[in-house]
Amino acid sequence: MTIPDDRRYNKSHEWAREEDGVVTVGITDYAQDQLGDVVFVELPATGKTVRAGDAVAVVESVKTASDIYAPVGGEVVGVNAALETRPELINEFPYGEGWLFRIRPGAGAKLSGLLDAAAYRSVTEEDS
Repeated sequence: MTIPDDRRYNKSHEWAREEDGVVTVGITDYAQDQLGDVVFVELPATGKTVRAGDAVAVVESVKTASDIYAPVGGEVVGVNAALETRPELINEFPYGEGWLFRIRPGAGAKLSGLLDAAAYRSVTEEDS
């Protein structure tokens, strides 16, 4: 299981990476493995304002459906439209082409409250 050091993580298995003032969000390798084959993704609307912890997307697999939570509050400024026709990208490339949405954080929103890779690794070991 891969857990890149260049991201922050939620205990609910989302990852977040900030670049140029925009946070890209996806689900972790651990999460996609637990879900199984992803068959559908419901993404948030661009322009939607979200708060940290809001359920903003849904990933459906052959096993179950899972809410995806915003790691920071702000405005959704982009979604991965490729997932509409190729949801399996989440399984194949959870930290790359399988990203879900992008948020421009609101004033004071920070990723520092999220887990680093080592802390997230501990969470996955507890869940296993």
